[in-house]
Amino acid sequence: MKFAITSKGDQKSNILMHKMRTYLLDFDLIYDEDQPDIVVSIGGDGTLLYAFHRYSSRLSKTAFVGIHTGHLGFYADWIPDEIEKLVIAIAKTPFQVVEYPLLEVIIRYTHAGKESRYLALNESTVKSVEGTLVMDVEIRGQHFERFRGDGLCISTPSGSTAYNKALGGAIIHPSISAIQVAEMASINNRVFRTVGSPLILPSHHTCMLKPVKKSDFQVTIDHLTLLHKDVKSIQYRVPEEKIRFARFRPFPFWKRVHDSFISD
Repeated sequence: MKFAITSKGDQKSNILMHKMRTYLLDFDLIYDEDQPDIVVSIGGDGTLLYAFHRYSSRLSKTAFVGIHTGHLGFYADWIPDEIEKLVIAIAKTPFQVVEYPLLEVIIRYTHAGKESRYLALNESTVKSVEGTLVMDVEIRGQHFERFRGDGLCISTPSGSTAYNKALGGAIIHPSISAIQVAEMASINNRVFRTVGSPLILPSHHTCMLKPVKKSDFQVTIDHLTLLHKDVKSIQYRVPEEKIRFARFRPFPFWKRVHDSFISD
């Protein structure tokens, strides 16, 4: 089996990375940063997001597993004291693959023929470069509303516990193939009106954002912030690709939610 390791970059994570690499090599596994079968992320959820984007071109061939060196992470289910146990599991145990749905973002421009495509594990947000964001929102090709406000957040089920939750969105179990649209400080009065509630769209529905006047926007794809000019439309939907997690033991989603937001 071929493996790669990504580290948060702090001293604790780097020490664990070197230790784990040595252990796995001792078990005759092959270190391969270009075409790994399994990627070990050491740090937090941000480290795993980095690993996901690094290997997004081979999601059907690579599985991920996380070790958290800080606070409990939603994607990292192992702790540093369990590193020897994880090494033996990777080297000796066929792992179960758990797949989570992703978010596809396609940005089209006013100059025809060019478009940008991204995959997000957590969410994508759209904001105006300056002033209020004004976007026509279409669902399944039909006009739904004209949004005015600070911005929009479109998230995956696994990302529903991140920025989406802070915006008042619902927490969705990642076994459900869907995307969620949440508003950021929408303007609602006698003249302007939005639905005012998060929308959960199934995998066969597409959400399209179309600029009303301005065409330059700040778009985030997980931890990446990008400036896009001359935007004609931004399309969101559930893609065919999924992220694959290597599971060597149960990691219940609702227990993670409890431990992160409720447990002392």
